[in-house]
Amino acid sequence: MQSLEILNLASNNLTGPIPASWGKLSKLKHLDLSSNSLIGRVPPELFSVSTFNFTGNRLDCGSTLQQPCVSSSNLPGSVSKSKLGVVVGTAGGTALLLLSIGALFVFLRRQRLAHERNDVFVDVAGEEECKIFFGQLRKFSWRELKIATDNFSETNVIGQGGFGKVYKGVLMDHRKVAVKRLSDYHNPGGEAAFHREVELISVAVHRNLLQLIGFCTTSSERILVYPFMENLSVAYRLRDLKPGEKGLDWPTRKHVAFGTAHGLEYLHEHCNPKIIHRDLKSANILLDDTFEPVLGDFGLAKLVDTKLTHVTTQVRGTMGHIAPEYLSTGRSSEKTDVFGYGITLLELCTGQRAIDFSRLEEEDDVLLLDHIKKLLREKRLQDIVDGNLKQNYDPKEVETIIQVALLCTQSSPEDRPKMAEVVGMLQGVGLSVRWAEWEQLEVVRSQEYSVMSHQFIWNEDSTQDQEAIQLSKAR
Repeated sequence: MQSLEILNLASNNLTGPIPASWGKLSKLKHLDLSSNSLIGRVPPELFSVSTFNFTGNRLDCGSTLQQPCVSSSNLPGSVSKSKLGVVVGTAGGTALLLLSIGALFVFLRRQRLAHERNDVFVDVAGEEECKIFFGQLRKFSWRELKIATDNFSETNVIGQGGFGKVYKGVLMDHRKVAVKRLSDYHNPGGEAAFHREVELISVAVHRNLLQLIGFCTTSSERILVYPFMENLSVAYRLRDLKPGEKGLDWPTRKHVAFGTAHGLEYLHEHCNPKIIHRDLKSANILLDDTFEPVLGDFGLAKLVDTKLTHVTTQVRGTMGHIAPEYLSTGRSSEKTDVFGYGITLLELCTGQRAIDFSRLEEEDDVLLLDHIKKLLREKRLQDIVDGNLKQNYDPKEVETIIQVALLCTQSSPEDRPKMAEVVGMLQGVGLSVRWAEWEQLEVVRSQEYSVMSHQFIWNEDSTQDQEAIQLSKAR
């Protein structure tokens, strides 16, 4: 910035005062800050710039004041959009403009100059100076978030996960936020999870992904700040409603299925390196005020090099949603998310949990996936659908989503479709062929299971006079 000569930021909806430190830009020759919403005092040194334009703001300048809002000479390349186009049309002008804008954000976001290559966020005095090299995010102070959450009151807790609690908060500008306070960053993986989540949310931008507003770091805290989702989570709307609250109708559930698929497809196909969520479930799909689904909780996500087909990590996730190969080997891939998505589709159709031990009382399968397969074999589609829908659904659409769900939850990851294919199958593209193949495989699997079961059938007296077997020691 010390060598900056031309800075054109006209018509950029900038707010607040002009930083006083800009008065130190001794080499600045041309400055245009017109048509913004800037307020306050103009640093007096800026009136010495050869050409300047402060019109269209609420700054302390003008005919009634001692200083003019515009210099007597014309501003090259900044008075109109057409002149700006001439400037940015040249390679040198483009590079200079980009550098200028980048430098502006550095001044707005940092308290002191830092001569590193990347943006460096430095906390206020009394808090740990933790350098974060990601994105243009707001750095909140600890005091701000204490006030916003009423000193992290338990009455404001709206969720709790493996890495801490989430609080509802209200900022000074009356904006509602969700404040995720990491409780175990000192433990192995805790601080890494914080940096990973900041990194992932900063670079992944999609209408079906939850956007990070900012963060806070102190010597003892790691906090993430998100926009507050008025309708909470899909899991809440399916199973945890309070009296008088409205559940999800079938069109909304179908919309959630499509939106979630689009969000996952973006993470897998359009992010480089690709992003694996690794804990996809209805509780991590949030709903905004229009019931648009957004994927949240990237604390368990993993950046994956596009040259690798899998990555071996510590197994994390939620039982019932974890793919079998991930649970047994720790090897996750985008097909791990496909499995979790399939289970989520079953949740949307049934309203039930992925694991429910109460089904044991009716001699049904504990796992929702096995339970659905049983009902499907018995052709009891009506018993699959959530009773809260009360026949207000399209049976053909339900059948389509159930079929897609079972294709996504096949035991072999190679047999599962990619999310791009899932999006197509939800619209009916290629579904009939894949489903016919699945049914044939199920017949073979059933026959193999029957043969194996028959081999282990004991005689009526098989439990008598059996020789004791020495078991291994406790493991």
